[in-house]
Amino acid sequence: MAQRIPGELHVSNEVLADLVGNAAMQCYGVVGMTAADMADEIISLLPANRLRRGVVVTPEEEGVHVDLYVVIEYGTSLNVVSKNLVDAVTFALTQYAQVPLTGVEVHVQDIKVRK
Repeated sequence: MAQRIPGELHVSNEVLADLVGNAAMQCYGVVGMTAADMADEIISLLPANRLRRGVVVTPEEEGVHVDLYVVIEYGTSLNVVSKNLVDAVTFALTQYAQVPLTGVEVHVQDIKVRK
């Protein structure tokens, strides 16, 4: 559909978090997402339907900033997996949602052996 429709489109942070969570779980080396609030210092894997709890989308004047809280698979390169996460999230938000992105930060909370 190449036709432009007049008006404005507002996408909620929850929808953006779902897009980000799904993009993150597709990356090789990501075992799961964790809760962003580490007050108890307990890391628990969240089921796939709760992916947005491992994603914090912060609206800013220039766009949105994304923080990812992930568990990485043992034996994978943290640097490579983190870069792939940033690339996947950037692609998902700029191509699918067409949202300007100010930054993506990856917080590796744990390393686990995939079962």
